[in-house]
Amino acid sequence: MPSIIRETSVAAGITNENIFSGSAYEFARSNQIVSVGMAQSATGGFASLQAGPQIVAEEFSVPILTRYPIQPDEFYFNMGMAVGDRLVLRYRNPTGGALTLRAIANITEVA
Repeated sequence: MPSIIRETSVAAGITNENIFSGSAYEFARSNQIVSVGMAQSATGGFASLQAGPQIVAEEFSVPILTRYPIQPDEFYFNMGMAVGDRLVLRYRNPTGGALTLRAIANITEVA
């Protein structure tokens, strides 16, 4: 199963437009099911999740953990993607200090 695993520090007042940007799996190469889990280092950050044209989750407060999310318990989002769809995890940090976001996307290709 292909996976994207990212740990990214986002500076105060900054928005990272796509945590998964640059991954070989950012764009779906086949029809697929994607399961996403994420956690932030402290309170204050907000994320939104999009799979192709589908808005999976509008801006929400990310769970706070000092580790990567545990599968399957903390993988709250599951979505289908068609060939060419882009997986976008946007993270906004409006706080006065840097926050770390840990995110995993597990990809299951389907026929």
